[in-house]
Amino acid sequence: MRTDPHPHRPGQAALRRALRRELRRRRRGLPEQARRQAALAAARNARALPWLRRARHLACYWPADGELDPRPLVERLLTPGKVAYLPVVRPDGRLWFAPWRAGVAWRLNRYGIPEPCGQAVPARALDLILLPLVAFDVRGYRLGMGGGYYDRTLAFLRHRLRHRPRLVGLAYSWQEVASLPAEPWDVPLDAVVTEAGVRRFRS
Repeated sequence: MRTDPHPHRPGQAALRRALRRELRRRRRGLPEQARRQAALAAARNARALPWLRRARHLACYWPADGELDPRPLVERLLTPGKVAYLPVVRPDGRLWFAPWRAGVAWRLNRYGIPEPCGQAVPARALDLILLPLVAFDVRGYRLGMGGGYYDRTLAFLRHRLRHRPRLVGLAYSWQEVASLPAEPWDVPLDAVVTEAGVRRFRS
């Protein structure tokens, strides 16, 4: 079982745990047809984001635990000249990203999630990252599964950079909450795509 690696204040930690437990339960309980319809609707809605159309090196994720499936969206985006990547868990607890293409070899990571076996690159080499989430708020802050992998992977974005990957969450619209307790290491999303539309948080 993954645990939260950051020392939250007790009230915040309890709030995050309760919210994560409830929304994960609801997400896992969605019928397969509803999941498929939501993924297709999100893929259509994503056309409103120019970042997605322009991105040449695009990372996504393999859906697990009822997460919104990014594959219909990625299939629409993969025109010639674009490369899709999937996360690979490194021993230091960070994610790198390996190309996902036809005929690639796979392995299962410690959570039973498939990872491609190609040459992986760091997040800073990408143009855009599609992230899974458990909840998001009106400021673009994200609640993940609690392992801290994306927190560690994206820590470099707290510094001013000439080139940075855009961060776009994929979620069901009911995963939006009014406010999440933010921590100093949290990096807000640029946008979230749901079956109901697109929410942009900053230019």
